[in-house]
Formats: sequence, structure tokens, C-alpha cells
Amino acid sequence: MAARRESYKNLIEVRSSHIQGRGVFARRRIRKGTRIIEYIGERIGPEEEARRYDDDSMERHHTFLFAVDENTTIDGGRFGNDSRFINHSCDPNCESVDVEGRIYIEAIRTIPEGTELTYDYNYEVDGRVTKKVLQRYICECGSPKCRKTILKLKSNGHKRRR
Repeated sequence: MAARRESYKNLIEVRSSHIQGRGVFARRRIRKGTRIIEYIGERIGPEEEARRYDDDSMERHHTFLFAVDENTTIDGGRFGNDSRFINHSCDPNCESVDVEGRIYIEAIRTIPEGTELTYDYNYEVDGRVTKKVLQRYICECGSPKCRKTILKLKSNGHKRRR
């Protein structure tokens, strides 16, 4: 489906979320297939990513990182836009799409006005997934389909957020 081109500011707004901190909400109805916003920020490599964010030292995971490929990560916390506030859900209404190394958030179903935009982070970790790891990457999306974690538990082909 072709994406309509318009300013994302006409489509979304950031405000308090019941899922986590701040979230992104539809200012008006957003049709399925609409390319809503690009995930932007400073592009960094693995060494800088590890320097900035040490998951092992966090009680609960929180970053604005989005993996593009094995050598490139977008840090939305630096020079980012409102896309960094889109929360995870196990039953999302959006998905991330990689177009030549640029990450876009697109609606996978029609989103009513006032609804929070979400996508599945599909976060990946190295090593064994223990109870402690699951607790660090807890999900509180509230969906009946909630798997209780933002971790990628099965392959579904979407890009992942770190």
C-alpha cells in the first residue's frame, strides 16, 4: 500500500502513556499502510552503543536504540524525534520497516484518533534468557496477547529495537 506523504506532526502527538512514560498517540485516524514517521537519531557503531548503554547495570531496560544492522544503531536519544516515544506492544498497530537503512514506522491496521501507536520491539539479547533477564525486559502493554517481555521470542521478520 502506498504511503501518503505529510508531516508527522499532523498525525501524532506525544503525551503520557499507561504503557510506559510518554507515548505517541494518533491526532486523527491513521489508515493502514500509512508511513507515519522515520526513526531518527545519531547513528553509532557497536562500541559506542556498548559505551553508552550497559543493560547489565540497569534494573529495567530503557534506551532509545534501534538496530539497523550489525554495524549501525540509531540512538534516538540523541538528535531524535517523536518516534523514540513509540512504546512496545505485544499486539502492535504499527511495524518498523527498513528502506535502504532508514527505519520507518508504518500502520499495520487503521488506528483510531486518540489511540496510542505501538510496535513490537523484538529486542534481542546475547546469552541465556533467565528469569532475571525477563524481569529486566518486562512488558506492561496490557494487551490480552501480552507475552510479558519486549524480547523477541520467535522469528517474525521485523527489525528490532535495542
